[in-house]
Amino acid sequence: MTSENFTPLVELNAGALFSITKTLRADEDSLLAEIFTGSAGDIEKDAKGRYFLDRDGVLFRYILDYLRDGTLTLPEGFRENDRLRREAEHFRLAGLLKCLQGLAEARPAGCITVGYRGSFQFGKDGLADVKFRKLSRILVCGRVALCRDVFGDTLNESRDPDHGGPDRYTSRFFLKHCFIEQAFDMLQEQGFRLAGSCGSGTAGAATELKPGVDVEENRWNHYNEFTILY
Repeated sequence: MTSENFTPLVELNAGALFSITKTLRADEDSLLAEIFTGSAGDIEKDAKGRYFLDRDGVLFRYILDYLRDGTLTLPEGFRENDRLRREAEHFRLAGLLKCLQGLAEARPAGCITVGYRGSFQFGKDGLADVKFRKLSRILVCGRVALCRDVFGDTLNESRDPDHGGPDRYTSRFFLKHCFIEQAFDMLQEQGFRLAGSCGSGTAGAATELKPGVDVEENRWNHYNEFTILY
């Protein structure tokens, strides 16, 4: 296939199906331009005769968006920056790589406070060692846009009825999982660092408990809070 007989409409299977025209050649230095001007040799096709690229179809749509407009706009809470960067490197899209770098540098400084309440249980026969029992919920406080950017779809916003702008602050978010290590991994991946922490513990009252409440779980509670800065 040469540029002279380049088909105006290309049926492409790149992990998802696309119908594309000259967009694929928008960046003359890219691998896509090389492929669809014939410089890269024969192109593999799928069973239905569509040109086939063994790539991530979800991320390929952002590749096409960039090729169409020369700019990059990602959805709020997008967490695949590293994978999209690898796609840009694969397709030799220097401009897209520059856009991704600019987005990383443009994030404003901010802090997120993560807190959680849990409970301890005493060992058998009154032994002094206190064992971790249960972590009930991880709370997240901070600027809404920043919290969404870091935690993505693991963020539960059901307790926050305010649908104002993303620059507002909230103390009513929590995570859909109860693994504090997972929360810290996500913060570390986004470049945050720990600024301070505090913790407290209380002994449960000896009063009669409500039906269904675990006696041991109520015996020794603790609350920990961490402030993380970007």
